Amino acid sequence: MTTTAARGLRVAELAAAVGVRPDTIRCYEWAGLLPAPERTSAGYRSYDADALDRLRFIQGAQRLGLRLADIRTLLAVRDTGTCPCEPAEDLLRRRLAEIDAEIARLTTLRAEVAAMADALPTASCPPPSPGTWCPPAGGGESPCSS
Repeated sequence: MTTTAARGLRVAELAAAVGVRPDTIRCYEWAGLLPAPERTSAGYRSYDADALDRLRFIQGAQRLGLRLADIRTLLAVRDTGTCPCEPAEDLLRRRLAEIDAEIARLTTLRAEVAAMADALPTASCPPPSPGTWCPPAGGGESPCSS
């Protein structure tokens, strides 16, 4: 019987080792993030330890919110043996700007939602009219419409 180390990891074993589905591994291959592995005589993919390291790098970059295209760029630089620090800094600075913009957008949204919640009628008011937030005022018009 051949050991896993001698034959390499099959796709399901590699996926389990990093906590993803086998389809994710195949997708990374298709997207150019993971080089096509050698195949066994039976046609099974056989991944080496480098694939495991590469997948952990991909997962770390994804946790930072980097896009697959950005990760592919970093991996290409990394594969040359050159330090990917400069391109990584550029990507991370861009990601920081995106995060700051999203925080600003969410802060504004939070203020709007809080104002809307604070403006809701008290619990003692009648139920709202269909399609509105507010109960009908005298004459059937919604006091919220302006």
